[in-house]
Amino acid sequence: MKAVLQCCSSGTVTVDGEIKGSVGRGYVILVGITTQDTEAEARLLAEKCTALRVFEDQNGKLNLSVKDIDGEMLVISNFTLCADARHGRRPSYINAARPETALPLYEYFVNYLRELGVKKVDTGVFGAEMKVDICNDGPVTLVLDTAELTK
Repeated sequence: MKAVLQCCSSGTVTVDGEIKGSVGRGYVILVGITTQDTEAEARLLAEKCTALRVFEDQNGKLNLSVKDIDGEMLVISNFTLCADARHGRRPSYINAARPETALPLYEYFVNYLRELGVKKVDTGVFGAEMKVDICNDGPVTLVLDTAELTK
């Protein structure tokens, strides 16, 4: 699984002009699921997202996790994170999991974040064309890949 994790002061996702999810301070997470991913990768990524210390403490140091600040998460499915753009000018999405595989893993990831004690976890609409508004905080943006995390 791959994720782009952005610290935010707020975030919203809109589908067909209707807000489907919104959060205050915390993360907006774009998640891509590959053909190789299982629940093990979803758990690993969720645990990493909740444990990373990327929010400022009282001394201005990036020393607090999303749980430490009682933060929220907006999780958006994004198959284009699985693109292979090494060759040519048109990315290949062959490594992206098909919806029938990706949707259950996406839902597992979201539910596991909730089990890990994240105050609020909102989502977009899987497979929909979404408009995502992010008020970046910092900005702090991290790219996570479970294939790299397990090396």
